[in-house]
Amino acid sequence: MKFDSRLCTLNVGGRRFSFPAELMKRLPLSRLSRLHRCGSERELLELCDDYDRDRNEFFFDRHSEAFSFIMLYVQHGTLRFVPQMCELSFYNEMLYWGLESSDLQTCCQRRLDDRLSDCFVHFFPEEEQQGQEETHNHWLETLRRTFEEPTSSLLAQVLASVSVLFVVISIGMLCASTLPDWKAAETLDQHRIIEAVCIGWFTAECVVRFLVSQDKCEFVRRPLNIIDLLAIMPYYISVAMTMLTGENSQLQRAGVMLRVLRMMRIFWVIKLARHFLGLQTLGLTLRRCYREMVMLLVFICVAMAIFSALAQLLEHGLDLEGGNQDYASIPAACWWVIISMTTVGYGDMYPVTVAGRVLGGLCVVSGIVLLALPITFIYHSFVQCYHELKVRTARCNHRLSAELN
Repeated sequence: MKFDSRLCTLNVGGRRFSFPAELMKRLPLSRLSRLHRCGSERELLELCDDYDRDRNEFFFDRHSEAFSFIMLYVQHGTLRFVPQMCELSFYNEMLYWGLESSDLQTCCQRRLDDRLSDCFVHFFPEEEQQGQEETHNHWLETLRRTFEEPTSSLLAQVLASVSVLFVVISIGMLCASTLPDWKAAETLDQHRIIEAVCIGWFTAECVVRFLVSQDKCEFVRRPLNIIDLLAIMPYYISVAMTMLTGENSQLQRAGVMLRVLRMMRIFWVIKLARHFLGLQTLGLTLRRCYREMVMLLVFICVAMAIFSALAQLLEHGLDLEGGNQDYASIPAACWWVIISMTTVGYGDMYPVTVAGRVLGGLCVVSGIVLLALPITFIYHSFVQCYHELKVRTARCNHRLSAELN
């Protein structure tokens, strides 16, 4: 169905918006761009409420003010909630016009996820029919989500389960390889075969995710992908060094670098963050609370400098010959301050003078207070991150159940 080349008018809730026909095709609103792919007026009325051919005007019985904010997003690239409007209602308008929650600013995304979690309500976008020109991109996107989002489909869950199984096997083999009974030649050969299979799976998985990623540079910069690379590369480096130097060379017998590289495979544990909500929540919380974590570190460093200097003075500085030798230096006293402020108390060193014990009590009490100060911020951020990820998981599970049905 062809439209006139003149202006197209959108009548949204009684308010008119005019656009050139070519511009409306390029708007990042899927409902409007789909209007131009309609082959008949019947298909057109499935997307809008009414159409006036004489005036080339499309009627939408939607919230006009919400659409005004959406058009501001189209012009300036920033989307926020309409003041004095329910977040869920605005989100429903966004889904109608073809936008996602990811188009919102970060602060508004958090507000939306909180509202969705509190009300136990989930909105899901309408499924669009893909044209022939979009089939290839849709296939790549489906493949990307299969490897990147474990809850996006049944196949993604199967691949995620296999990946978790390989991670558990590789970590178990890494731990078992340090046992004395695993030093035999036959055991080492079996260990190498299993290790090669696990590395092969991780390598293939990483390569496929890189090939189907939308932005290759962004893929390389992601922390989890960097960790994957750090976990995979030591194996190939150790194999290359073995091939170049030989099994029984002096470098192999020294083996310090190889042992370090082999132990770096413990980073495989972090791969589990792709599949477990708890680890994802922990990582997101640490990323959002880095200011609070730095503040906590500053608190500890200041207290450690003060108490270690006083402890060294009271326990050793006032009596250089008969003083407590465990506090002979300020760096040595720093260790005592750390284990005292964190209430660990190994007992390997402790004050013996009355003044030193009083200082130790103050050190313990101040440690409890200082460590508790930023905990409230970190806790609330953890709860917020957990709700956000839980809402995203609910959306993926809804999509998966729709596919299965």
